[in-house]
Amino acid sequence: MEVILLERVGKLGQMGDVVRVKDGYARNFLLPRGKALRANADSKAKYEGMKAELQKQSLERKGEAGQLAAKVDGKTFTVIRQASETGQLFGSVSTRDIATLISSEGAVINRTAVELNAPIKSIGQYKVPLALHPDVEVSVTVIVARSEAEAERIGRGEDVTVRREDAEDAEAEAEAAKARAEALFDAESEEAEDAAAEKASEGTVEASAEGNGDDEKKPAKAKRKKKTDDEA
Repeated sequence: MEVILLERVGKLGQMGDVVRVKDGYARNFLLPRGKALRANADSKAKYEGMKAELQKQSLERKGEAGQLAAKVDGKTFTVIRQASETGQLFGSVSTRDIATLISSEGAVINRTAVELNAPIKSIGQYKVPLALHPDVEVSVTVIVARSEAEAERIGRGEDVTVRREDAEDAEAEAEAAKARAEALFDAESEEAEDAAAEKASEGTVEASAEGNGDDEKKPAKAKRKKKTDDEA
C-alpha cells in the first residue's frame, strides 16, 4: 500500500513523502495513529491543505519532546522483580512497565515511545532507547534486580547471577547435606533408644536381684522364730 507520511517516520521518510509499505503495517500502525494517509488524489489534496498546520504541530511536539528529553536522557531507573538464582525473571518487564516507571518520576511518556524489541526476562542492566519525537531520540538505563542492594551491585558492574550448572551443583549439595543431617538425626535417635532400652533392662535385673535377696532372708527369720518358741 502507498501512503503519504504526515510526519517523519524513521526508516520510511519525511513529512509529505509518498512511500510503499506493507498493508498490515499501514492498517495497524500508520493510519490509525495519524502518521499517514492513503496515497490517492483526495488524500494528496487533503495533505496540501493541512501541510502548514502539520508542520506547526510537529515543531510544537518537537519542543515538548526536547524538554522531556532533558529530564530523562541518561537517567537510570530500577525495576525490582522476583527471579531465580540464575537470573531468570518470574515474569517480564515490558514497554508499559518502563513507561509507567519513568512517568512515576515526573516525566510522562507513552509506552509507544519505548523502543524495546522484546520484553526483558532476566536481571541485569539494559540501555533502552526512547523515541520521544521523530527528531528527538534519547536513551535511559534500566536495571532489573531482585532488591535495591542487588541493583547497586549490578550498577557497579558486578555479576550477581549464578550459572545454571553452578545452581544445579549447589542444589545437589544442599540435598546431600540435608540427607546427611537426617541420617545423623536418625542415628542419634537410635542410639538414644538403645540407651533407654539398656537402662530399662538394667533396672529390671536389679529389681529381680532385690526380690531374690528378700526370699533368702525369709528362712532365717523363720528359724529365729522357731528357736524362740522352743526356748519358751
